[in-house]
Amino acid sequence: MDRFTSLTAFVRVVENGGFSAAARRLNMSTTMVSNHVQALEDRLGVRLLNRTTRKVSLTEIGQAYYDRSTQILADLEQADDIAGELQSIPRGTLRIHAATHMVPMVAAVVAKFLSTYPEIKVDLRMGEADVDLIEEGYDIALRMIAPPDSSLIVRSLATWRHVLCCSHDYLEKHGRVQQLAELTGHNCGRHLNYPYGDEWRFLDRKGTPASVRTSGRLVTNSGEALRNMALEGAGICLMAGFLVQDDLEAGRLVRLLPEYRPVEMSMNVVYPHRHHLSAKVRTFIDMLVQHSAEQQKLINPYS
Repeated sequence: MDRFTSLTAFVRVVENGGFSAAARRLNMSTTMVSNHVQALEDRLGVRLLNRTTRKVSLTEIGQAYYDRSTQILADLEQADDIAGELQSIPRGTLRIHAATHMVPMVAAVVAKFLSTYPEIKVDLRMGEADVDLIEEGYDIALRMIAPPDSSLIVRSLATWRHVLCCSHDYLEKHGRVQQLAELTGHNCGRHLNYPYGDEWRFLDRKGTPASVRTSGRLVTNSGEALRNMALEGAGICLMAGFLVQDDLEAGRLVRLLPEYRPVEMSMNVVYPHRHHLSAKVRTFIDMLVQHSAEQQKLINPYS
């Protein structure tokens, strides 16, 4: 028989002064209550209760066992209460790993999260390398593209597109790019996390897919390094629009081949489990979704 149920039955018999009263309290038959207590005694090899036709009393061993059993049940009830509170009110430490370029967006949400929930602590790390959420103990990760591990839960926060761009100096030295295929002859800076490798993918004005193989002297996992390369006139880059929007508006960079739209990407929040999310994780994700919706136009100004 289930040990926890037997323990509960024993305690209720003592508290209610008999098997019948305990059975009513537990909503089970008197025979079942008796069987549970008997199973407990058989397992322990001792008598816990003295039974007569008129009353039930504790043996000396039964008294010691009862005292400890009530403490155990109280501790379990308190543990259930704590778990329930943690599930309903955000508290504890939330561990987040964010792609570098998502930190400005997530930082605003973290600040609001901390100010709203005083029992919350946040451990925010950033980097471009994929992390093992379970192995490294992260609650969630924020990524510019979906991770390869299909066992993880992925929720899209916002969509965004790259912008093909370079500096005026680069165009003066190497000439204006007229056709997509001409990119093969240029020095193209490439991001390691671009999901299609050196094949840059686009849609033309009719929505037809188009692509071109690129090569160049810089491959990096740093968007800022690519931006600096473009600003210095060292090459052509395919950059996230929100990273170079100010440079394009200020004329420091020039958008190339605007008739070709880079394929749409997605900013994602990634977490290990869909069911029974803790309050801290569930609430933070909800705040991220709301903030991302408000920032969508800034995230993808070239939609």
